Amino acid sequence: MSLSTKPEGSAKIGLALLGVAALATSLNRATHTDEGAANWISYFTNLSNLLGAAVLLTGGLALLRGTRPVPDLLRGAATLYLVITGAVYWTLLAGTIDANTIIWANNVVHGVMPAVFLADWLLRPPPRRIPWTRSLPWLAFPLLYLAYSLLRGPHAGWYPYDFLDPREPGGYGHVATWSVIITLAFTGMASLLVLYVNARHRRGGSGGPGASEREGRDRDPMTA
Repeated sequence: MSLSTKPEGSAKIGLALLGVAALATSLNRATHTDEGAANWISYFTNLSNLLGAAVLLTGGLALLRGTRPVPDLLRGAATLYLVITGAVYWTLLAGTIDANTIIWANNVVHGVMPAVFLADWLLRPPPRRIPWTRSLPWLAFPLLYLAYSLLRGPHAGWYPYDFLDPREPGGYGHVATWSVIITLAFTGMASLLVLYVNARHRRGGSGGPGASEREGRDRDPMTA
């Protein structure tokens, strides 16, 4: 383990704990309101942040121990989901928070965590090029989440976001339009994340500090 990886590993663990604290605070609030735990876990924001916290914690521990890093397939998925979470929130939802929202926790899950993952991807990209087809599995979870939300909604009488609620003006046409828009956003952002990595390697750019250590631990660009 390089001494230079110790601060990064500690920082990732600290950020993971910050994310967990924000999620725990939000969950505690939900269990004391009409929202409840079942609805809380049905927000894409909370699911993506749970994944993000796990990736940060695992990655931080790997850096401190000098063990295998988080697979880039998983790291890329977390980056994609959190970047879209932040983008959708700040463009569509930021003005709709209710009086029960805990501001600091809200800012962590919608601002800090997306920014951290985007910065980490840009500053420490995967050590080798990513085949475009390897990013396709990243789209599976958002599509499954969409299906889950639409199937659960009528039974729960609740939808996580207005743009997924067919009871809003426009009905299912409104939902279909927004579903297509957000699916395209996921697809476009996934393409940009891959394009950035591959462009870096075409120019001969490195994967950032410690990239050679990561290359030595694994030869598959999506499992190192």
